[in-house]
Amino acid sequence: MFTRKAMAVSVLYLLTAQIVMADDNPQLGENVSQADLAVVDYTIMPNGEGLPDGSGTAAEGAKVYQDNCLACHGAGGKDGLNDVLVGGHGSLTTDRPRKTVGSYWPYATTLFDYVHRAMPYQAPGSLSNDDVYAVTAYILYLNDVVDENDQLDADTLPDVRMPNRDNFVWAYSPD
Repeated sequence: MFTRKAMAVSVLYLLTAQIVMADDNPQLGENVSQADLAVVDYTIMPNGEGLPDGSGTAAEGAKVYQDNCLACHGAGGKDGLNDVLVGGHGSLTTDRPRKTVGSYWPYATTLFDYVHRAMPYQAPGSLSNDDVYAVTAYILYLNDVVDENDQLDADTLPDVRMPNRDNFVWAYSPD
């Protein structure tokens, strides 16, 4: 009995696959323009290669955070509905590690890249480069990584030394 069922399912699968494969244009999805693709077709390396123009400070980022991040990540990045962004320093070797931007992430450029691509949740990619630099600076400021008035841009962001940077082993060498 099992063999007959298995055979019937296999035949159905093969017939379905042939029907799908017979259509050269199955009308799945939609075409993407080069302009739309260019918006997300970039790579930001740990050494800063690929960072766009723009700049921002934590003082400027506080407003961007208030307007775009507070609802999910809470006041000060500690008590929101989604990922905690702040704290956890020194906890990675404990029984209850807290992997936050300040305790775990090895490169500040990774934070910029993530915010630039995926945030805010309700409108990913909608922040300007200046806003992304500013909110990146603010999150780093909340984690005691940069000062409130440190200017972050394509030249200074790669120089930010994250607290857990030396605890990662990478095949990539930023130098």
